[in-house]
Amino acid sequence: MSTDSSLRAKAQAHLGQHFTRNDVWQDEGLPVFVRSEGCHLYDEHGRRFLDGLAGLFCVNMGHGRGDIVAAASKQMETLPYATNWGAAHPPAVEAASLIADLAPGDLSVTWFVNSGSEAVETAIKFARQYHKSQGATERTKIISRSMAYHGVTLGALSVTGLPKIRDPFQPLLPGIRHVPNTLGFTGDCGPADQLDVVRAIEQAIVEEGPETVAAVFAEPVQNGRGALVPPDGYWRELRRICDKYGVLLVADEVICSFGRLGEWFGSGYFGVVPDMITFAKGSTSGYAPLGGMIAREPLVRGLFESPKGGTFTHGATWGGHPVSTAVAVANITAMRDENVLGNVRTLGPELRAGLETLKDRYRVVKDVRGMGFFYAVELMADSETGRELTEEESTKVLREVLPTAFKRTGVILRPDDRGATMLMISPPLVADREVLGELLSGVDVMIADVQRAVLG
Repeated sequence: MSTDSSLRAKAQAHLGQHFTRNDVWQDEGLPVFVRSEGCHLYDEHGRRFLDGLAGLFCVNMGHGRGDIVAAASKQMETLPYATNWGAAHPPAVEAASLIADLAPGDLSVTWFVNSGSEAVETAIKFARQYHKSQGATERTKIISRSMAYHGVTLGALSVTGLPKIRDPFQPLLPGIRHVPNTLGFTGDCGPADQLDVVRAIEQAIVEEGPETVAAVFAEPVQNGRGALVPPDGYWRELRRICDKYGVLLVADEVICSFGRLGEWFGSGYFGVVPDMITFAKGSTSGYAPLGGMIAREPLVRGLFESPKGGTFTHGATWGGHPVSTAVAVANITAMRDENVLGNVRTLGPELRAGLETLKDRYRVVKDVRGMGFFYAVELMADSETGRELTEEESTKVLREVLPTAFKRTGVILRPDDRGATMLMISPPLVADREVLGELLSGVDVMIADVQRAVLG
C-alpha cells in the first residue's frame, strides 16, 4: 500500500477537492482517512477523530455497519445493475415502498437520483412539467429563501440563495426570487400569518403574478445561515399560501430527513404535507450515493393522466441503482428497528443544553440554534459590548483557529462563513452520551481557542 505521503501527493496532484481553497488542498497536513468505525474516523497515522459532522450531515447510522455492507455485497452478487426505465427491480421497489410508508400524507411516489442537487433538480422539473400538463404554461417561477443552499447543478444553484457560490456561474435560471429567511424568528413569535418572513412569501407570489409561480422551496430547518428553526406555525402558513395561489410546496429535506431532527421527515415534524420532498444524505447514511424526490400521488396521477403529460420527462442512468437502493433499505430498516430516532429525541435536548452553556462561559458565542442532532454556534467578537467580528478576525477564526482546533482536539466539525462566522455540528444519529460528551468537550476547547485569538 502507498505511504501516507505518496497518497497525499497523489491527492494533491490528481484529486480535485470540492469547495476547497488551493492552500488547503496543497497543505502538507491535508488529512488522509483510511478507515472508520462507529462515530470515528482514523487517519493514515492511526489517529482517531470524532466525526462531529456525520461526514456531511449524512452518516446517520455511523461507520462500519456490517449489515449495511452485507446488503450491498449481496446485491452486487445478485443483480449489480438494472434500470428503472420501463422496468423495475426488487431493491428499488422495496426502498420506494418503505419511503412511502414513512413519508407524511399522500407523498407516495419516489423518483430516485444520485444526490441532493439532482433531487432538487428533479423537483424543479416536476413542478414545471406538472403545471404545463395542467395547461398552466406560464407557471415556471420559483420562490426560495435568502442564504438557503439547495445544490450545485445549475437549476438547483439558481434556487440556492447564497451569492458567493452563485456569482461565478451567472446568468443562472431566470424567474427565481429569494425572500427573507427565518433568522431571528423561532418559537412563539405571535400569529404566523402576521410575521414579516411569512408575508414576504405571499407578497412575492402576488408581485410576480400567481399564474407565473410554479413552486416555493424551503428546508424545514435551513442549513445556510446556521440551522434556522422556523417560528411556530410557519410551515402551516406556507401550506396555506401555496394552496391559496395554486403553487406547489417543496420541502428540501436533503439534510432534515431520515432522523436528523428526530423524525423521519422534518415537514412531518412541523405538521405539514408538502407537495414534494427532496432527500439524499441520510437515506443511505453515506454508504452509497442516493437521492430522490417524493411526490404526492394526486400530482403524479394528474401529470401522467393528462393529455399534455403522459410521462415525466426525466431520468438518470444510475437513478434507483440496485446497490444504492439495497443499501437504503438496510439503512432505513436498521434505523427503524433500533429506534435511532428515539435516541435523537432523547439526547438532542441534552446536546442543545450542553451547547447553550457556551453562551454563559464565552463572550465570543452569539447564538446557538438548531434541533435534534443539527446545530450551529454563531460567533462574534464580544457579547458584552455587542461587537461583531471584523472580516480579518472572521478569516483568522475560520481558516486558522478552528482548523487547528479540529486537529488538536480530534473532533471534526465545519467552520461556516455563510452570512456569519459559525461552527456547524451534526453528529451521527447513533451517538450516545459518551460520544456527545467527547463532542462537547471538543467544542469547548474550540470556542476557548477562538476567544483567546479574538480577545487575548
